[in-house]
Amino acid sequence: MLKLKINQQLIECGTDEAGRGCLAGPVTAAAVILPNNFKNNILTDSKQLSEKKRKLLKLIIEEQSVTFGVSHIMMNKIDRINILNASILAMQKSIKSLATKPQHIAVDGNRFKSFNNIPFSCIIKGDSKYLHIAAASVLAKTYRDAYMTQIHNEFPMYNWKKNKGYPTREHREAIKKFGITKYHRKSFRLLPEQYHLDF
Repeated sequence: MLKLKINQQLIECGTDEAGRGCLAGPVTAAAVILPNNFKNNILTDSKQLSEKKRKLLKLIIEEQSVTFGVSHIMMNKIDRINILNASILAMQKSIKSLATKPQHIAVDGNRFKSFNNIPFSCIIKGDSKYLHIAAASVLAKTYRDAYMTQIHNEFPMYNWKKNKGYPTREHREAIKKFGITKYHRKSFRLLPEQYHLDF
């Protein structure tokens, strides 16, 4: 059973990102403040949930949370500042958009940068330990998946509605065959070394 939050006495948000390892599309983060009476037996790390459960939980989280925020950092910015900094920036922007300012931030993973002088804790595998981080992971994943499904229609040959921009064999084969798009991250190794891409 996941715990509600780290500090029971404080207004605490959980934050997480999705799409860090992708070859195309944004990195997306969410931040969520849950009410103190929030309970949910299904909610956990979004990677452990089916798409159907994620979509159901998205509605529950949006309806029952005190406040939530979601931010995309796009490909050109990722290429400029690198994926780690882009992930942190996405989380910070999500926190900034919350209607209530948190007194503490619970971050999934091991890296974060101080934001607005709000104390924070980094928790490895936090999305499988705390409900508010799990909630953030579900929102980040569902919002990013929706974006990738939307841009799939523009470039269906990469099958983003299925692979969501991750480096699947199918995605790499499509890059090899069709080249890259404006949605690909040029700072990433898009193909194994033996292939060469012209930007």
